[in-house]
Amino acid sequence: MTHSEQHRPEIVVGLVATPPDHPARVAARLTAEPAGRLSERVDADVRWTVREGWGEVAPRRDGGVEALLDDLAQRRTDDRWDVAICLTDLPLHAERVPLVAQTSARRRVAMVSLPALGLPQLRAARAAVPDLVSRLLTDASDQRVPPAGWAPAEMASRVPAVHRVVGEADAGELGYVASRLIGRVRLLIGMVKANRPGRALLGLSKLLVGAFGTAAFALTTDTIWQMGDALGGLRLAVIMVLGLTALVAWLIVAHDLWEKPDRETPAELARLFNLGTILTLTLATAVSYLVLFAGTVLVGALLIDTTVLEQTLQRPVDFTDYLTLAWITSSLATVGGAIGSGLENEETVRAAAYGYHPEPGGWRDERDG
Repeated sequence: MTHSEQHRPEIVVGLVATPPDHPARVAARLTAEPAGRLSERVDADVRWTVREGWGEVAPRRDGGVEALLDDLAQRRTDDRWDVAICLTDLPLHAERVPLVAQTSARRRVAMVSLPALGLPQLRAARAAVPDLVSRLLTDASDQRVPPAGWAPAEMASRVPAVHRVVGEADAGELGYVASRLIGRVRLLIGMVKANRPGRALLGLSKLLVGAFGTAAFALTTDTIWQMGDALGGLRLAVIMVLGLTALVAWLIVAHDLWEKPDRETPAELARLFNLGTILTLTLATAVSYLVLFAGTVLVGALLIDTTVLEQTLQRPVDFTDYLTLAWITSSLATVGGAIGSGLENEETVRAAAYGYHPEPGGWRDERDG
């Protein structure tokens, strides 16, 4: 450190991720760069130090934003940070619209709800964190930095998810909220992203293998060939939807993924958790179905000779007949796979539940490895 740097005031910013899962991954990406961004966006004459941490347990649900900010303020005091920013995957609301971020100058803390940012969560968080730090220091009248040269509402131009600002501006208690309609859609998309549907898809590997086995067996029976030929596109579509619905429902029931309202989880939050779980599982099972369908088409084309299929159907056939055969076979095999899904590893399937979070040690082990 040079002599000039020693005489520059130091401001320590704590970046806390809770729970230690998806938010911690976003925080890890941010920690390597915030000091430079803070120098560029807030004040270049300050020596910025960014500390990373994560909550030891899943965030409190019952107290909402205030409880989360209180916990964060205690963490800031214990670790002797100047300000603290929390990244959470909790879907939060203010005035019945999704809450994107909240600042509290009195506590010198702020939080960002990652799901409310939608799909580009890392890019949006990268833009929001320096603004929130600048706002906190300005509203707390910190003399080490010049006042922020922008109004709170201007954050909407840098973070598309922010629609307007609510709260007590004079007291520095500000909430950055999304729009009522688009904000809710963005929140649901963000919840699915935070829930990592790719992880759910990998967790259903045994199910997919079982469904492939069921499909291969079904392809050998000419009754299935005749059923596929007799059923129209509408009926085949209904069978497919019913099969996928049965699979999602079975996964939720068999592995107890349904979030029930209680003292710690308000009814509105439980509904959001359940919706996030359903959307995640629907996306994962839909991708699994496409993989199964493609594999069934390939196996059917290799195993069933055209002349044999024509003899059974008593008419000329082409490639669309193989697609139809794969369609009905995949749909029926999906139902069989739903029953076999009870054999899946409990931990991998439960990870698809939005309200479920792994133990903090699991994140540390994965990160250290």
